[in-house]
This record gives sequence, structure tokens and C-alpha cells, in this order.
Amino acid sequence: MKKGRGKDYSRKKRSSKRVILKSIKILFLYTPLLLFLFSLIVVTIFKWVPIPYTPLMAIRSFEYRDDSNFKTIKRWTPLKEISPNMVMAVIASEDNRFEEHNGFDWIEIDKAIADGKRGKRLRGASTISQQTAKNVFLTPSRSWVRKGLEVYFTVAIELIWGKRRIMEVYLNVAEMGKGIYGAEAAANELFKKTAQKLTVTESALIAATLPNPLRRKASNPSAYVSSRAQDIAILMGKVKSPDWIEQ
Repeated sequence: MKKGRGKDYSRKKRSSKRVILKSIKILFLYTPLLLFLFSLIVVTIFKWVPIPYTPLMAIRSFEYRDDSNFKTIKRWTPLKEISPNMVMAVIASEDNRFEEHNGFDWIEIDKAIADGKRGKRLRGASTISQQTAKNVFLTPSRSWVRKGLEVYFTVAIELIWGKRRIMEVYLNVAEMGKGIYGAEAAANELFKKTAQKLTVTESALIAATLPNPLRRKASNPSAYVSSRAQDIAILMGKVKSPDWIEQ
């Protein structure tokens, strides 16, 4: 009897191990698929629904938690209510091949790689599509995993959203000052007007601060920001306007 009970116990133990191993196999097999499907659902929803909050907004709120004067200012505004000057300013400043690429500017990427091989200072080659993917779905941390996710979300929004929606989201979530997100909030806080009324000069000044909006001020520009804004204003006249831009 004792021997029989020992055999039964061994069979149950082996059976339990098989169940556990099968469960682990299913978990590893289906979890990535479920996460993939969930991410596509979220991206699809955001094709039409305004982005309520971003990881960067949360990070900034935490960083300035001891600053009683800090507040998050964001006002979602449809692209048709944002001045075409602002659209052209960020294209000229951040991504002048925005309409031509599929989310990645390989010309700029090749230039950045070549500069790195020559020992020059590394420069960014991120497109507006990549910046939008990062702003909406990811944190600004640096790692190969995050970069891989950025590539994935960039491809997803290019396929699902299209250029016009990418620009609309970018101009509503991009950090444009301390606690300021989006063109409407920037126009209100920096120039006391709506985004629809931003001039070429004002749009170029905002765009000139985008690499470091916490240190550079569009409303009180340094000599560098003023000079950079003048260059952007000139480029705005040379970059082709997208067909979907609001006139």
C-alpha cells in the first residue's frame, strides 16, 4: 500500500510539473501576442481620440512636485485650428522630409552615422513621427528596448494614423516650455493668443526652442534662439507645404 501510494504521488508530481510547464509555455506564447493586439487597439483608438496624458507629462509633474508654481498646461486643439505657420515651422526645424519618409529619415540617419565615424558630436536624426511615438507611448529613457519599441510604434502610427494625424498629435503633446504642452498652450502662455493666430516669427521662435524647451524661451529668446528662428523662418519658405495643411 505504501509503495502504491508512492507511485501515485510520483505520477501526480510529474503531472503537476507538466501542467506548470504547459502554463509557462502558454504564458510566453500568448502574452506577447496579447500585448501586440492591445497596443494596436490603443493606437487605433488614438487615431480619433485626443491623447489625455503622456509619460513625459507624468515625469515632469514628479520632477517639479516640490515647485508650488508648477502646473501642467495643455489644451487639445484640432489641426484646423492651429496656424499653418506652426506646422511649417516644426517641419522646417525638426523634419523637412516629413512628407517623403515612412517614419524614418534614412538620409539623416546615414549622415549621423557618418559623422559619428569621423568622431564628430552625435546629432539627432529622429523624425516627427518618431518623436510623436516616443512622446505618446514611451518614456524619454535611453535603452535598446525603448528604441525598439519606438521603431514599432513609429511604424504603427505611420500605417494607422497617417501624416496629418501624426502632425496633429505632435502639435498637441510636444513639450514647448516648462509645463507647457502643445501649440495652443504655448501660444496662450507665451504670446497671449490662440494657436490659430501664430505668425511666422512666433511659430519659428517656438520651433527654435523644441530641442530644449525647458532652457530656451520663445517669449524671451536668447541671441541663439533668435538666430535659429530666423533660419527656420527662411527654411519655411523653401519646404513644400503638405497637401493636407489647413489654409
